[in-house]
Amino acid sequence: MLTVVLECQDQEPELAQTLSALVAGAVEGLVSDVVVLDHGSRDGTSGVADAAGCRFHSQWDITDILRSARGEWLLFVEPGARPQAGWIDEITEYISLNKGPARFTASRGYKRPFLQRVGRSRPPLELGLLLPKKQAIAAARSGMHLSEFAKGQKLRQLSSELIRSWVARAAR
Repeated sequence: MLTVVLECQDQEPELAQTLSALVAGAVEGLVSDVVVLDHGSRDGTSGVADAAGCRFHSQWDITDILRSARGEWLLFVEPGARPQAGWIDEITEYISLNKGPARFTASRGYKRPFLQRVGRSRPPLELGLLLPKKQAIAAARSGMHLSEFAKGQKLRQLSSELIRSWVARAAR
């Protein structure tokens, strides 16, 4: 049903946090596979991905990766991001009823300090991106980078919250 894609570099602890949050989705049959795209990590990122049963790629063609995804929907998240309670049921229902992309709602319990929120655009995948596989492949063919997949999209807002990746980095 759903393939999760994470792009990382030297983010071993953040990757572990995200993967542990995704276990429930795999148990419930929602998450069919997880793909980790690595940019030359020198820490234990590959070991964490391997231990969790992820497909790990240090060199890739994004179109080939997306074509090989088991799920008909893709969820792009940053390492360290963690979906909160209710995300499995909501995404299951969403993908059965909708055809367009969506993203999570930012967790109300973990807000950036005020000065970090002012005048700063948020990273494009900070709230994740749920996208049909066909749409992702079309974007990849046009030469878009993963972080650009959300640009120009009319994204629906899921009610499920996501603890964003910056929280994991701040805890280090």
